Amino acid sequence: MHPQRPRNESFLFADLAGYTALTEAHGDGHAADAAAEFCAAVRTLLEEHGAEEVKAIGDAMLLRVDDPDQAVRLAARIVTDNGAGHRTLGIRVGVHTGTAVRRGEDWFGSAVNLASRVADLAGSGEVLLTDATRQALRAALAVRELGPRKFKNVAKPLRVYSLGLEHDAARLPVDPVCHMAVDPLRAAARHTVGDIEYFICSPQCARAFAADLSRYISPA
Repeated sequence: MHPQRPRNESFLFADLAGYTALTEAHGDGHAADAAAEFCAAVRTLLEEHGAEEVKAIGDAMLLRVDDPDQAVRLAARIVTDNGAGHRTLGIRVGVHTGTAVRRGEDWFGSAVNLASRVADLAGSGEVLLTDATRQALRAALAVRELGPRKFKNVAKPLRVYSLGLEHDAARLPVDPVCHMAVDPLRAAARHTVGDIEYFICSPQCARAFAADLSRYISPA
């Protein structure tokens, strides 16, 4: 049997922004539940976008999609559908299109690695894609160029783009302790430091915040 030849695929790497802070603030069990809920929510979207789950690793998921347009639409759905609710963590996604090969149930190749590294550049609630994905798109999607970025083991810098998302303006404030989104109407506590008002998700985070302001507030 001949080994499969590399072919162009679109890969998404999605994970929870602030997962380490959530674990520290609320414990391993709460964080594990958040990761499980995230993965379950993503799985409900896969069939609609012709996507395949390659693997789940803790709070992160690697997905493969045949159609780059569907890959980017899926990335937007993952962020906007699941990353802006009360007491949820923000989600960040990286998308790259390139060659990869399948071995058993897993995929290998530079496209897989780059999707993960592009996701590492993304902020909470952001979808980043490489120029390779942008050029493969058939639909006219709103993107903002961030310029070339260097990646480990990649000889030349690659251009990266941020996808315009419909719900950017509706993003909730973030608890400075555990990094979960907080609906101001449902906040357990509020603290004003200078000109900035911080919304806290729980009494536990409120105590931690009050005990060590310098750890949780921005120097600005």
